[in-house]
Amino acid sequence: MTSFSRRKAVAGLAALAAAFTLSGVSAGSAASAASAEHREQKPEYASVTGSAEFVLPYYKDNDIRSFTFDAHAAPYSRPLPGGRMSKGLPTDARGTVKISHYSAEQNITYTSEGRVDCLVTGPGTATLTAIITKVGPGGPDSVGQRVGFSVYDGGKDRGRSKDRVGFSWNGVNLMPKGDAEPEDAPVGTCMAPAPYAPVVKGGYTVKHAELLPEPKG
Repeated sequence: MTSFSRRKAVAGLAALAAAFTLSGVSAGSAASAASAEHREQKPEYASVTGSAEFVLPYYKDNDIRSFTFDAHAAPYSRPLPGGRMSKGLPTDARGTVKISHYSAEQNITYTSEGRVDCLVTGPGTATLTAIITKVGPGGPDSVGQRVGFSVYDGGKDRGRSKDRVGFSWNGVNLMPKGDAEPEDAPVGTCMAPAPYAPVVKGGYTVKHAELLPEPKG
């Protein structure tokens, strides 16, 4: 092979290698861009999960109280009558709440369960509501009522948990009526007091996500 032919062959091989390299880089870049775009388009949903026992800071007893949450945002999944609410709300949610209260005085555990209908979060905090669907023996006649909860996720800690919870009954959501004995006030969606009760066992995880805009169409 002549010197000219050898140079031509080497140049051809180099061009071919460059073409393969550029093609690979281009394909890899396109795949990475597509993957990033997919991640950006996929919405993030808030959630509150976990189970914990807590105490009432203003009332000392030997009772054991606990909440278990498995709540997940499901934006615009519960249409309401009228106007823009016909598509639902950005705070719509699904999941379950389980309530347990062991009374040391009565030596009995009262339980109830609820269906989550609303959830809104901030960094490390959440409020959610649920409609009571089931009440165990001896419990209050509260099926069909909405109750509210708040959660503070203090992070993963060694030793005593920094988590806290709050809830909408037990004297924190009353409707005063002059000289008459006050009654429990109705609870609206996602309404709950601040998380005032310290967790003493277990814990909660709050996954925060911004409220999503109304879907188009």
